[in-house]
Formats: sequence, structure tokens, C-alpha cells
Amino acid sequence: MLWHRFAPSAMPVTSQLLRGLPRAKVLASGLLPCQQHQSHLGPIIHRPASKRPSHMWQSHQHSRCYQTTSVLHSYILSPPQVNSILKANEYSFKVPEFDGKNVSSVMGFESNQLPANAPIEDRRSAATCLQTRGMLLGVFDGHAGCACAQALSERLFYYIAVSLLPHDTLCELEAAVEAGRALSPILQWHKHPNDYFSREAQTLYFNSLRTYWQELIDLTSPGEVPDTREALMNAFKRLDNDISLEAQVGDPNAFLHYWVLRVAFSGATACVAHIDGQDLFIANSGDARAILGVQEEDGSFSCHTLSNDHSAQNEDEIARIRGEHPPSERKTVIRQDRLLGLLMPFRAFGDVKFKWSIELQKRVLESGPDQLHENEHTKFIPPNYHTPPYLTAEPEITYHKLRPQDRFMVIASDGLWETLHRQEVVRIVGEYLTGVHQHQPLTVGGYRVTLGQMQGLLQERKARASSAFEDQNSATHLMRHAVGNNEFGTVDHERLSKMLSLPEELARMYRDDITIIVAPFNPHVIGAQRQEGQS
Repeated sequence: MLWHRFAPSAMPVTSQLLRGLPRAKVLASGLLPCQQHQSHLGPIIHRPASKRPSHMWQSHQHSRCYQTTSVLHSYILSPPQVNSILKANEYSFKVPEFDGKNVSSVMGFESNQLPANAPIEDRRSAATCLQTRGMLLGVFDGHAGCACAQALSERLFYYIAVSLLPHDTLCELEAAVEAGRALSPILQWHKHPNDYFSREAQTLYFNSLRTYWQELIDLTSPGEVPDTREALMNAFKRLDNDISLEAQVGDPNAFLHYWVLRVAFSGATACVAHIDGQDLFIANSGDARAILGVQEEDGSFSCHTLSNDHSAQNEDEIARIRGEHPPSERKTVIRQDRLLGLLMPFRAFGDVKFKWSIELQKRVLESGPDQLHENEHTKFIPPNYHTPPYLTAEPEITYHKLRPQDRFMVIASDGLWETLHRQEVVRIVGEYLTGVHQHQPLTVGGYRVTLGQMQGLLQERKARASSAFEDQNSATHLMRHAVGNNEFGTVDHERLSKMLSLPEELARMYRDDITIIVAPFNPHVIGAQRQEGQS
């Protein structure tokens, strides 16, 4: 369905406390939209775990759907109720110490998610690479349904980990599969119990991954060690290609055939960090974003941007897309700041309606399950569709060598960046992590206030500073500000309560799903590593 802005006369009473409406990412309904996810998958999700192809896959995970806030009849929630909602999906992980010392440049991470869609279309992943080195952190923002983001959260890190393996380790991996031996794990997952894995697709996913590492064996030489930048690039492109190929080939299993088509026809952006010692790589495809919080000499925090949004606000992206298509399409390839007038992110996984030829789309849909023909969106071809593909999942990769003053990284879906400026994000997290509050001159944004009101605002700010540690998770603390900040930059409990108690059908009109990962760095370890590198 289309998401429209409310006309002023139609705005609910709570509109005075609620800010602008986010624009939907795709101006057309998804292939069996995410709202139907639970009804189609519910019976399957709760079945006993099926046998997995090898021990390389993750250990037992709780099989549970994402839970969204139920409709609350009262708009005013108590502080404990607000905290219960905000903390429902929070997760934290601390890197283990060895001999009382933390030898990792990453101290751990804290993450959280707040749904606006029902169920949530965002996904998150975090894992430690066991066969190589480093930690992987990723945020995946789905659109036209949650299926593609779900697949990325399960699969992309395996493709990256395999791409990082040296030739000799790949050969050992293949030999173990051939001999039927248990495989050494390549990832240690760090997952919230709500982070669902689709067990029915694991054999399909494993077979596609194995085909990929077999090709890597043929393309590499003994003793060859992969380049991280190239590994990230290859992993993104190969997984998107496999998503497309699996949808074209189909599956004898009716559920899997339906599932691979849902994954391919929905879409998702991805922002992934690979951190190994001082080396920080960001691979980004879409409009999720990664930033660094840098502590200056005076104790304040500044923002260092690690990724670029792939949207109409990026002139380089506009030039790239127009350069890939004939001059005759210059006025139609990007319309109203959207790809072909429909899609907001200019890079994404899945979304085969913007990649396949019209003939291929018709052929795949005609041979697909009956559920596909019940949805008009499957028959819809984007306007002015002449020279596909119009969309790519190829990531833009940036590198940053960590310094002792680089104190933390934030990766988040655009639901956060639509509500808070990146510099404000850095200030909020920096103050939370250090306990030092950098008070800026109090501004009232052009509002006329009395001295009594000004005194009240100052008292509010003082109280906020003393209660900053009511959150035990920095991502939750940041989320509280993103949803509850008022015009004066302070958390307004009444506004926060109203935003969190909106019915499901209204929540998406006011904000997007929000997913946040905050990763603090260890300045002592980074400083020591820099000295070793210089000696």
C-alpha cells in the first residue's frame, strides 16, 4: 500500500507532539508484504529444528518471531512501561579478556531495535570471525517486506568470512565436506533470542555457499591471502547474484520456492563493518549509515562519517545511475528523488523488479506458486523500464585506520538518521559512555518562552544529566532520544509515551523501524598497536 502524509485536518490529536512523517522507501506494496509474514510462516517457525548440513552453522538459536508493541488504549505510559518497550530487543556483548587484559581494539558492542512496521523489517547481525581475525557488525534495512533483510542477516557474514579465508583453508573446508567430517566453525554469532533463523532454508543456503567457495578455490592459488576490500566487494555481489539465481531456478519444496521468490522480490540495504585491530572497513549498499565518535582534546566529541548514503541526496550516485543508461532516460531514471520514481535507496540487495528483464520477470512469476498471482504487485512493471538493471548491490567500501581518539562507532538504519543529526548522535553516545555532559547554550528554536518556562527547561536538563544512566545499554539510550526528543533537544516523557503507544497502523506513518549498533573502542590497545606498527 502507499504511505501518504496526513492532511492537517486528518491529523490525530497527538500530532502536536509528533514530528514529520518519513517517506516510504518503495512506492508500491511488496511481494506479499511483511504484515503477512507471521500468518504465512507462523506454523513453520515453531516447528522443531530440522537437521542442518554441518556443524559450521550456528549453535541452537531460539526460534521466535519479532514481537511488536500491542495497541495501547491509553496514550500515557508509565516510565516502567516505556522502559519495558525500549529494552525489549536490546543486546550487549563484551569481548572476553585474556589474563586480565583486553587485547581487542573492540571492547564489544551494544545494540537495539524498535519496530514501526509489524513485524519489523530491519535486521541486525554480529559475529566474530574464527578462522581469520576480526569482528563483523551489520545493519540490514528491508523494504517491500522483511524477507530479503532476513536472508542477509543469516547469509552475508558467511559469504564475507569465506571470502576472507586463504586458499589452503578453503581446500581444507571442501575436503571436510567431501569426507563427511564435521567442519570447524567459521563464525561465532552474537545474537538476541528474538533474532530468528529460517531453519528450512539452511540446506539451500549451505549449498549455495559451498558452490561459492569451490569457485574461490579455482580462482586462487596456494598460499594466497585475500585482500579485505576485495573480499567484502565479492561477498556482497555474489550473495545478491545467488539470491537472484535461486529465485530463477526455484525449488521442488513449495515453501522454499515461495520463500526464495519473496526474498528476491523484496529488498534490503546493508551496512557492514569489519574491524581487525586498527583496520576498520565499512561496506555499504544503500542508506543505512556508519559514523565514528572522535573525542577531541577538550573532551567534546566530533563526528567522522564512515559511509555515504546511496540516495538522491548524493550527487555522485545520481551521476553514476544516469551514466549507466542512455541519454533518452535522463529525465525518467530518477524522478521525485526515487529510482524510476519508486525506490529511495539507489543500491540494494534483492529488488529484482529493478534488475531483471521484463521477459525474465514474467517467466519466473508464471512458473511460481499460486500465492504470487494473488498479489497485483507481482505483475507490476516499473514505468520507463527500458535498460535494466537499474539497481545494484555493489557496496561502496571505505577504510579507516583507528586512532586512540576514535572512541566508538555507530551503525544504524535510516530510521535513526531521520530523527537525529549525526553530530547529535555522537554527542549523546559520547556523553553516555564517558559520563561527562557537554552543556551547550540552551536554545528554544525561535519559540517565545517566559522566564518561568526557561527555568523549567534548565531544571529538566539538570534532571536529565543526573538520570542519564537509567539505561544500561548505549543503543537504548540513543533510541530514547531519537523517539522522545522535543523541540528543545530534551527527552519529553509525554512525547516518548505517545510515540511508543501508537497503534501499528499509525506507527509507520510517523517513523521508520530503528536499528542501532554501538561499538566502543579500546584506546589503550589501539595506541599500543600503533606504536608497534611504527617501531
